[in-house]
Amino acid sequence: MPPEHLEIQVTDPLSYLGKVRNAGSVFLGHYTPEALGDYYAGPNHVLPTSGTARFSSGLSVDDFVKKTTYLYYSESALTEAGQDVINIANQEQLEGHGLAISKRLEEK
Repeated sequence: MPPEHLEIQVTDPLSYLGKVRNAGSVFLGHYTPEALGDYYAGPNHVLPTSGTARFSSGLSVDDFVKKTTYLYYSESALTEAGQDVINIANQEQLEGHGLAISKRLEEK
């Protein structure tokens, strides 16, 4: 299970950075105990627990920023992609998604 806190207490801790795959917060070197980070040095103290560091990060400003994605297709782009989308929708048994495409293609 990935750790919430990981202390790398070796002579050259920076050489291990590329080997850390999942951890909430990493403390590097003999002089960087977890308590330093928790109480004094300032890194985030709200960390993923119970192994969730596999897919989640510590709390950050990004958790309070609303993000929106935008997508725009022209008529010709939809015409080119449309049948592929219909086929995928049908494979997933989401006929409404396929109909949303075919209806637009019929209107041309």
